[in-house]
Amino acid sequence: MDKIGILIVDDHAVLRTGLRLLLDSQKDMEIIGETGSGMEALGMAADLKPRVILLDLSLDDINGLEILSELKAIDPYIKVLVLTMHDDEGYLHKVLEGGGDGYILKKAADIELITAIRAVNRDEIFLDPSLTRAVLRSIYNSNNRDAQEHSGDEDILSNREKEVLKLVALGYTNKQIADQLVVSIKTIESHKARIREKLNMNYRSDLVKYAIQKGILSKEEEK
Repeated sequence: MDKIGILIVDDHAVLRTGLRLLLDSQKDMEIIGETGSGMEALGMAADLKPRVILLDLSLDDINGLEILSELKAIDPYIKVLVLTMHDDEGYLHKVLEGGGDGYILKKAADIELITAIRAVNRDEIFLDPSLTRAVLRSIYNSNNRDAQEHSGDEDILSNREKEVLKLVALGYTNKQIADQLVVSIKTIESHKARIREKLNMNYRSDLVKYAIQKGILSKEEEK
């Protein structure tokens, strides 16, 4: 089995030890490095080429949001899952804008973290369930006027592609989307590939913002 190589970036040694114990018990995961330094993480990311980076936003030597953008510059295909204590929509907005692939709170259950790692590794976005609805509603409201003015822009997508994009924006996994639309996971993957090609967007965070800005998500669906 091809294991998910994980780099842990957190300045709390006790937390890193706990994460290592948890993730080393998973047959499909492997900790390939850990550090409490943001600057050191940049070098490790380039040398070790992890598939997923668990990133704390509150590092001693560099702002976590700064290192997020630098990690993406090193390799845009690295999946960066932010693991943080900040139960704050503002931070989540900034992580999405910076190209982050997921956002999960440190107080989340172990199984949620494992699920989040597997989700971002599958090229899916993962948002902590406690924040997802609130942040999408906030973004929708702030961009509602823009969506009204540009309501025709999303016509380049087929109706089925809009359905898929909507569910992606709401944080559904490929399997959940496939189950809801009663199609195969491969079909969903094909739809997502066509959506990215049509919109010329590679980051899932961009797809989320596009769906909200263009009105593909409705107010009723946010409730």
